[in-house]
Amino acid sequence: MRNNCIFCSIIRGESPANIIYKDEDFVVFHTRKPSAPVHVLIVPVEHIESVNELKEHNVEVVSKMILKSKEIAEDLGIKDSGYKLVINVGSGAGQVIFHLHIHLIGGWNKS
Repeated sequence: MRNNCIFCSIIRGESPANIIYKDEDFVVFHTRKPSAPVHVLIVPVEHIESVNELKEHNVEVVSKMILKSKEIAEDLGIKDSGYKLVINVGSGAGQVIFHLHIHLIGGWNKS
């Protein structure tokens, strides 16, 4: 974890966040600037700057994050209506916080 990383600070419990899931590998919390009715971030506990920094030992945690996303979508009531998983890689793609995270976004048209 990095001292100056806001996501690391949230993971350590030093900064506030609306955390909806947490285990030893990753946390899920509502973003402070949602772009949709439902917008949460899935963030690994290990500080990894972006997809470009992933190593072989990260395969399991990233797989778990993606698999857990369908459960989170169901818990948030958007599994059936549809949702997006988005990973921005680098500032040119819109990455603002340089700690790998998956945006789970949806809720526009609940059925």
